[in-house]
Amino acid sequence: MSLREAAAAVRENAHAPYSNFKVGAAIRAASGTVYVGCNVENVAYPEGTCAEAGAIAAMVAAGETRLTEAYVIAGSPMPVTPCGGCRQKLAEFADAGVRVTMATTGGVEQAITVGELLPGVFNVAHMNS
Repeated sequence: MSLREAAAAVRENAHAPYSNFKVGAAIRAASGTVYVGCNVENVAYPEGTCAEAGAIAAMVAAGETRLTEAYVIAGSPMPVTPCGGCRQKLAEFADAGVRVTMATTGGVEQAITVGELLPGVFNVAHMNS
């Protein structure tokens, strides 16, 4: 199954009763395994979970810590970029050159790298004194 197919399939499981804006994400780990996540809204905004965060959590729960590709799909007229928090989460587990493809359910795609998504990334180098 391709990342697009995996993201589109898990998008259908999104819990989005408040916004009706379903998002699916699929990431490929360094091992080649694909992990998926969907957005899960909560009536107590903003306590929901983004699709990208869910996929990353599944990857980490399985014992992996590096991702090599990401795909995010939403039912919108144009590709939706990951939110700021998810950009930072992607940067935590991916090199700057890792490709992130953003897509619509209608087939429009836009690819960008993690480094382009978050050029001013906060990383471990900031923690060293």
